Amino acid sequence: MEAPSASRVAQPPAGAAAPLPVRQRAGRFLVLVAVFVCAACGLVYELQLVALASYLIGDSVTQASIVLSVMVFAMGMGSLLAKRLRCRAAVGFGLVEAALALIGGCSALVLYAAFAWAGESRPALVVFSLAIGVLIGSEIPLLMTLIQRVSRRDTEQDAGGTVADLFAADYVGALVGGLAFPFLLLPWLGQLTSAMLTGAVNVVAGAVLVLGLFGGDLTARERWTLIVANVLVLGVLAATAVLVDDFERVARRAVYGDGVRVTVRTDVQEVVVTGEVDEPPALFLDGRLQVSGRDERRYHEALVHPAMRGPHARVAILGGGDGLALREVLRYDGVASVTVVELDEGVVRLARSDPALTRLNGHAYDDPRVRVVYADAFRWLREEARPGAYDVLLSDLPDPGITAGTKLYSEEFYGLAARALGAGGRLAVHAGPMASRPRTYWTVDATLRAAGFATRPYCANGRLSGHPDGPAGSGGGAAPRDWGFLLAARAAPPPRAGERCAAHGAGREELPPSTLVHPRYGE
Repeated sequence: MEAPSASRVAQPPAGAAAPLPVRQRAGRFLVLVAVFVCAACGLVYELQLVALASYLIGDSVTQASIVLSVMVFAMGMGSLLAKRLRCRAAVGFGLVEAALALIGGCSALVLYAAFAWAGESRPALVVFSLAIGVLIGSEIPLLMTLIQRVSRRDTEQDAGGTVADLFAADYVGALVGGLAFPFLLLPWLGQLTSAMLTGAVNVVAGAVLVLGLFGGDLTARERWTLIVANVLVLGVLAATAVLVDDFERVARRAVYGDGVRVTVRTDVQEVVVTGEVDEPPALFLDGRLQVSGRDERRYHEALVHPAMRGPHARVAILGGGDGLALREVLRYDGVASVTVVELDEGVVRLARSDPALTRLNGHAYDDPRVRVVYADAFRWLREEARPGAYDVLLSDLPDPGITAGTKLYSEEFYGLAARALGAGGRLAVHAGPMASRPRTYWTVDATLRAAGFATRPYCANGRLSGHPDGPAGSGGGAAPRDWGFLLAARAAPPPRAGERCAAHGAGREELPPSTLVHPRYGE
């Protein structure tokens, strides 16, 4: 009879159950802990893809839909593919966790690199969603096999109870990961470092479970393969974490150019100021050009001056934390008070202290007539603004095409604005570019009219892309851009506002209004 080879003696058969180093109940508990940790890590990967894609690309609803749909599909594919690994579930799970930790941990960095150097990160978003989804989908079938391996001789626990325990641990882990990302990881560590830390936790959890609990099921070759793979993944994540600050500096130069002077991460967004102190600055919020110091006056004069024709003792600026619309308001005699409602305290702090920005806004915040309220503009109008309290409202808010700002261009929002205006009061709204996005512009117009306003469309032209939705890096071009505005009043048609933009063929389109429950911007 032929003697068995050494390799066949060393490798346990697929159905063999090597002795566990702990009692079965303890082993079961360890598997459930691993399920909990892996579920938390998986949801963090998912949320950081959505968050970073929303920041880089915009339109958070679209980015979340892409990530979630691709990832759920990929999880189904991963579950099917895992059937091939169930005969060697321990080593299969260990390799899946190592791959997931590496790909998930580096996904934010690669996504940001694609945006910085290629200018387009959506293909990378789809690829990472697919890869991470396949690996997450592989976890449950393998973990099910492992927990059944532990519970094989536990007569007190039926198969249904095992499945219930596994899914309970999975869902609770997802809850913890979902809460940890926005409240702990993102504010404390940022996008890149939090992804790497999650990857490190992921790979350690997988290694401890497989090598510690199921080491007896592994051949010597499998054991060393897992050890080397886990060490390499931890090494890559650690090295990347050490170099992440240098990477961010280089990437910012690729995005904004060599003139980055100030970078601040506030509780709301990333704020970047470019240009030397003695040069006209450019202000970027979350990668979008908010202010180009070379031509911002055209924008802010067009926003402010038409609305100031008439009573203007009491003025409120919604947004405009840079102080530039405020500068224009304070040029008028008869202004008794100005309330600036800004969500991000960090923007106002920078506008008060940065030499280039204070020179640009004329130290407007030093005026004693100015009061700053740090609040969401919708909530402020609803809860704090007194009926009839203002003669002029100026809406200097994020572009309506940005999902987070759609409620600030809704019929409900304009209804609240109408309530805050006194008799004969006027509202001026930046409504996006007429020429390149006419549907968005005329939807704002339709929404204002649905809220009871009479409107007058007008625009201003600039040489640079200094309106709030310009992408990073677009401020250096010389092509003309139009800024579309709407002047609105309740009692009577507002006075003639400014340029009619006839060159763009701007005729009013009859479109349905945008509401909170049916936002229409981007349709």
